[in-house]
Amino acid sequence: MELTVADTQPAPAHQAGLAAVSRAVVATAADLIGNVQRVVVGDENVRTARDNAWDAMLADRARNQARADLTREVAAMVARRAPRGRKIAKTPHIVRG
Repeated sequence: MELTVADTQPAPAHQAGLAAVSRAVVATAADLIGNVQRVVVGDENVRTARDNAWDAMLADRARNQARADLTREVAAMVARRAPRGRKIAKTPHIVRG
């Protein structure tokens, strides 16, 4: 059994240069957007990852609380509607003919 190994040509240098230019453009645009945000809303009002995480945690807590409240309300409604000691009749089977 013989294996043939082909020589690989290195990628042209212009591809690496294009990637570097693209990263530089994105980084510059991000800096520009950040600076514009600071000028428009002020340094104290700039959103951070910590602010976003805190808001997400508060939203999760609120959703969990609403879910728990709804579960309690439904349980209370079911408890009020079903008198104790009353048996629920089985539904008759449907006969198709």
